[in-house]
Amino acid sequence: MSRKLLWGIITVLLITNIATLLFMSQNDDVIVSEDGEEKAIRSNEPVATIDGEDVTYADWMTVLRENHGEKALQSLIDRHLVSKLAEEKNIEISEKVIERELAYLTSMQGPLEEEELARAEEKWREEVIYRYQLEFLLTEDVPIPEAEVEEYYNVYKNQYDFSPAMQLSHILVSDMETAERIYGELEQGANFEQLARENSIDDETKNSGGYLGFINTSSQFFPDGYEEIANEIGEHSYSTPFAAGNGVAIIYLHQALPEIEFSYEEIKPYVENELALHEKNISLQATPLWEEHEIDWLYGN
Repeated sequence: MSRKLLWGIITVLLITNIATLLFMSQNDDVIVSEDGEEKAIRSNEPVATIDGEDVTYADWMTVLRENHGEKALQSLIDRHLVSKLAEEKNIEISEKVIERELAYLTSMQGPLEEEELARAEEKWREEVIYRYQLEFLLTEDVPIPEAEVEEYYNVYKNQYDFSPAMQLSHILVSDMETAERIYGELEQGANFEQLARENSIDDETKNSGGYLGFINTSSQFFPDGYEEIANEIGEHSYSTPFAAGNGVAIIYLHQALPEIEFSYEEIKPYVENELALHEKNISLQATPLWEEHEIDWLYGN
């Protein structure tokens, strides 16, 4: 994923969240999406109180509309227009490309529960599809010579692949007896992060609940023996105690991200788009598409 595309996705996600606040209402119940969670409130009730003084729902909506209304509405129009044109032109984004982008976005996150991850991936998928559809629409009339595409691919082809990685936490102790005690507490429902903070002898990770982060399986920093154990357990689960290089460990596998590799033919259309955007200095904005269509909206024509 190019840095330009990545920041584009993040920006659209922020605007989409604002749009959700502005427009997702139904009668007196308003659904507010915050960090993937939904909360019902009533428009005739205060949204906050300060020393007994109410901040009304109407006040809140007014501020949102005045500060974010135009951008939020523009974003909604952009998305509808891009989706409509992509359908008309039969623009389909490769599922393999989508999975790669989801893997990149996932690898930028801290630990997420299964439900949190599912909600996040649903949003990310929508944004990845939108951004790639927009790329195709903006660059469809910009020819790139085959030789140039091949040359660029041969130099940068590794950047289009995704290396397998695991998101891990661990509890490292000095002996098996301590590890067995901790394992027993886990089996009784104790929290892995809390036990790591209380018991781990790894000073670099104990204060963060034993979190090691995402580690490429080919990395020299991947702890010896951890990959083999992680391959034997499922995601969002912990291992039995095992001897590690400098003690006895229990690991928690948050997620395992698979290797994703592309042939030249699979990735060629996306390389062409990337080169066209760069050579013509095209911004990833849907505004140029408006000129070809009749769009009448609240803020102008």
